[in-house]
Amino acid sequence: MFTRFDGLPPLALLLSALSVSAAELRVMSFNLWHGGDAGKQPLAQSAAVIRAARADLVGFQESRGYEHHGIRPNHGRKLAELLGWYYFEQGSSPGIASRHLIVTSTPGRHGATVRLPSGQLVTHFNVHLMHAPYQPYQLLNIPYADAPFIKTADEAITAARQARGGEVAGLLAEVAPAVARGETIFLTGDFNEPSHLDWTQRATQAGRCPLPVAYPTTLAVMNAGLKDSFRTLFPDEVAKPGVTWSPLTLPSDPKDHHDRIDFVFFAGPTVQAKHCEIVGESAKFADLVVLPYPSDHRAVVATFQLP
Repeated sequence: MFTRFDGLPPLALLLSALSVSAAELRVMSFNLWHGGDAGKQPLAQSAAVIRAARADLVGFQESRGYEHHGIRPNHGRKLAELLGWYYFEQGSSPGIASRHLIVTSTPGRHGATVRLPSGQLVTHFNVHLMHAPYQPYQLLNIPYADAPFIKTADEAITAARQARGGEVAGLLAEVAPAVARGETIFLTGDFNEPSHLDWTQRATQAGRCPLPVAYPTTLAVMNAGLKDSFRTLFPDEVAKPGVTWSPLTLPSDPKDHHDRIDFVFFAGPTVQAKHCEIVGESAKFADLVVLPYPSDHRAVVATFQLP
């Protein structure tokens, strides 16, 4: 079930394992954009993004490439092979790549348990939630997936619950008990929904969004006991928007709206978020720059201090 790829020479594997101190773990969320095929870059460029982020655990979304002869290749698995990492295939879209040993998965395949070199176990959950209807576009009258336009926050919340509520409930059925047991947990994902911490009254007044919306997915995740690593470190949603969608358009584009929809959450009584960085195409919008950038989502990588 869990495959280790020894594609790197022994010295490279050793240096890679020593890229961060033993007390730190870097966790990344990375939408590959149809397995990297849509960006028309070689898969090695997606591997370059992961190496630039110095990640230890990566939650992939859209891990499958374009269909060839009736088969959509698993480029998440191929990426793990390029890195010499372990890989857990969650389903058609998401997957988890780990520098460290993957020992088991959760019953619903929402996550995998990883054994760190210290012997400590952590569980990495990863999701790719439903992309449509997309409420920012509905509120801004931007046509997408034949979804109806809406006007109010209540309509946006209802539409978001209808689109993703079932997926979120299934995820939290596995996550919430682990939180209650005091386990060390990370949750990565492309939520295809902004955060309730971002669409606030302050952000509305600053022109960042059309109106305040208490988006239900991030609210449910945080109510289950997890913390948003980016907003933990950068609580000012106006000064530090942390946009991940999308590097393909300008913020002024009337046919798009830029938002933070890719996340790294965490939980655990002794885990601390130390850094959180956006990985993308330009120093204007990202902390770590990789050119050419192969995805239509900027990635997020968070550094955690472990006991």
